[in-house]
Amino acid sequence: MEYTSSSRSTATARDRPRFPAYGPIDAVLGLVLFYVVVDRATPTVVDVFGEVLPDVSSSTVELGLAIFLWFVVAVTLIEQLRRQLIALAVLESDQRESIVADILPWDVRTGGYAVLLVAGGLLAWLTFETGVETAIEFIRIVATLDTEAFLLSEFIVMVLFFVSFSIATYSLDRLVIDGIRMLLRE
Repeated sequence: MEYTSSSRSTATARDRPRFPAYGPIDAVLGLVLFYVVVDRATPTVVDVFGEVLPDVSSSTVELGLAIFLWFVVAVTLIEQLRRQLIALAVLESDQRESIVADILPWDVRTGGYAVLLVAGGLLAWLTFETGVETAIEFIRIVATLDTEAFLLSEFIVMVLFFVSFSIATYSLDRLVIDGIRMLLRE
């Protein structure tokens, strides 16, 4: 089926190509952020474990964090491989790919994702340092139960950072994957 501007909006979910599946760009950027947070949080985690469990060496804590980081990378890669195999119809899934794709025309979705990418990306960029530092400090607050160190305003900025980052990476993923699908279709 030849896709033109008018046929894009009327195509059914069955007519649209599903490969590549959504998610790999979002996953890679999420892993990069996760690495940055773990890397910056490692000294704090080592200090907290040193206070709470003095018999545990710092190298053991660092090794545990590294293993946890690689575990998250492995699980993410397996999930992305599973998604791509479902998109290629090698594996079956009863999950819907995107309800938004069934409701909104392609041009409207693309414009919406572009706006969300710019707005979310800008907000994430503006709140990055405070968001990451607050997340790291939150580790210490929870481990030591120091409720007086908790600042609601910084916590809100942290949540705002992670939400805006997620919106931006989700939108970027949708834009790039839809673009690749358009190129593969031609």
